[in-house]
Amino acid sequence: MTVDAARVLSRMFSDISVAIDAEKDRLTALDGAIGDADHGITMSLGFNAVKTELSGMDLDIATASSVFTCAASAFLNAVGASTGPLYASAFLKAAKIMEADQSLSLANQVAVIEAMTAGIQERGKGQRGDKTMLDAWFPATEAAMKAQSGGADALTMWTDLTDAAAAGASATRSMVAARGRAARLGERSLGHMDPGAASAVIILQAMMKSLVDASSR
Repeated sequence: MTVDAARVLSRMFSDISVAIDAEKDRLTALDGAIGDADHGITMSLGFNAVKTELSGMDLDIATASSVFTCAASAFLNAVGASTGPLYASAFLKAAKIMEADQSLSLANQVAVIEAMTAGIQERGKGQRGDKTMLDAWFPATEAAMKAQSGGADALTMWTDLTDAAAAGASATRSMVAARGRAARLGERSLGHMDPGAASAVIILQAMMKSLVDASSR
């Protein structure tokens, strides 16, 4: 199970990289409205670095936690902007969760989502309504936990959490940015979706593609 989990996670990060690359221009356009117009480029660089680093890992001996740790290091080394430390913290928190149980059980998947959200919040000190990526991650976590407590299967859980993340990202259009470069715009940030929230949705949707079947293996 450990070997399978490492391979699934390596493929997951590859899927994230592909998905981010496909939406790179849209993310950059979103960032151009309220930021430095580099979010798509930054996220693409980060996840391409992760994919490259993981391609050199011996997945026959790798653990699930070591995949997340490797991803954290690669992303942080490639991305010097604020997004780098945020996702590095998320991946390190996920690695810690996987140390105790290297399986990709549904319970572990929910715990990973919760841990990633906690890592982002602890590093960035953000709150709900600040118009950041957390406005997608918070509702995703809540939906995942609710689905799990209700006995939902993996497909239902992932569908619920990605839908919640998408709704959260869309809701950032009605928010005034309180953190990041967009905060400098004040009321002028209204009407624009936060690019970090938009990329969070892409990440979660790619994770769903890779992980929805893993809990039953």
